Amino acid sequence: MRSLKKWHDRVESTSNSEGVTLRIKGLAALLVLLTYAGLASASANSLITTSPISGSTLATPPSYVTLTSQVDLIADANELIVTDPSGIRVDDGTITVDGVNATIGLKPLTESGIYRVAYTLYSEGEVPLQGSFTFNFSAPSVITPTEPSPTPTQSQTPASSSWGTNVFIFAILIIAFFVLIGLSLYARKLFRDR
Repeated sequence: MRSLKKWHDRVESTSNSEGVTLRIKGLAALLVLLTYAGLASASANSLITTSPISGSTLATPPSYVTLTSQVDLIADANELIVTDPSGIRVDDGTITVDGVNATIGLKPLTESGIYRVAYTLYSEGEVPLQGSFTFNFSAPSVITPTEPSPTPTQSQTPASSSWGTNVFIFAILIIAFFVLIGLSLYARKLFRDR
């Protein structure tokens, strides 16, 4: 009887531990599923491309910065800030949104160095897309305006032609003239015979 009771206690403790294990596994699976669903919705909007390209070095100053996202943006909610190497804003504050593109105009860039673009982009039902990137502008050392100066044009000379080409064309014209006379005489004869 005593061994039967030990066996019954052992079966009962095994059943309880399996139930607890199943509950823990179920909770872990639920947490993984919820985490995955949360990450999927949070990462639905992402930055596809930038102009100028992140990390690029430019020799000519850009007149605007454009960011392209994966999802259509809300027209009036976005924020773009462009700062020069000293941290001073160089954007003109005018943001234009066209579907997935957000563009901000820039003031004329004159200082060489790393420019930083910070952004917060909003789209319907998505987590705001925030971040920053940089580009390098290498300004010319001296900017000198160039005055257009007229350059004299050379007179056009006709393409050189050979004597044989001229004779050939003249012969074709003479033959065409005789064919025209022959056709007109033949046509005249036909109208007279009627």
